Amino acid sequence: MNKYIYIDPEICHGQACVKGTRIPVHQIIHMLASGDKAEEIIKDYPTLKIEDINACLEYAASLAEEQLTPIEVIG
Repeated sequence: MNKYIYIDPEICHGQACVKGTRIPVHQIIHMLASGDKAEEIIKDYPTLKIEDINACLEYAASLAEEQLTPIEVIG
């Protein structure tokens, strides 16, 4: 997908993961949403770097972008 995130159907059931790990992006996002600090996550997962965590946030943000769909008004 990009320099930090990848999707491989053979790894973690095709979930987006941090490249070079089997750590799913959603796991990092959940940890951040629960109030964990990036430094704490890196301490728990020493293979991660701050760039990996930022890439997870960027990936999640891209998925959350709203796409406007025109609604037909009847009547």
